[in-house]
Amino acid sequence: MIERGVTSGRNLVSERDGHGNEDSRMRDQEIREALNQHWAASDSGDFATEHDIYQEDSVLDYPQSRERIVGRHNIQITRSLQPNNKRFVVHRIMGSGDFWVSEYVLTYDSRPFYTVSIMEFHGVKVAHETQYFADPFEAREWRKKWVENMDSPKDQGSPEGMFAGLGG
Repeated sequence: MIERGVTSGRNLVSERDGHGNEDSRMRDQEIREALNQHWAASDSGDFATEHDIYQEDSVLDYPQSRERIVGRHNIQITRSLQPNNKRFVVHRIMGSGDFWVSEYVLTYDSRPFYTVSIMEFHGVKVAHETQYFADPFEAREWRKKWVENMDSPKDQGSPEGMFAGLGG
């Protein structure tokens, strides 16, 4: 038997039958694979595969525009009718259990938006997603001596941003 509780914002799982940890790892791997497939389909324009990850009654929130889209069909329709050319470059996927976060750059008609997707799963399907979008901005000169440029040569060619091999 697995008991679940929420303490300090974390999902705690206690293993009573000795299989909880293995089952949890297997489910996390299944979700990670579904997320990799979702983001690859999003980038390629495969709307059917992109939306396989959502439950029929999923909810998608865009807090910045105060929009809520209810239902997988409505989510898919709004995305398929969106007129801009889109590209997705995933930088990181993190999560376990029911809570997963993806960081990526979504480019609409050559304009990048740094994006965070927070997905809550029921089983291996998304029940609720919230997406936040941010415009890039120029680095401040006064901080220059304390920071590194994220586009430095040492970051070029790293597996970050590739769909294959995304780790946690």
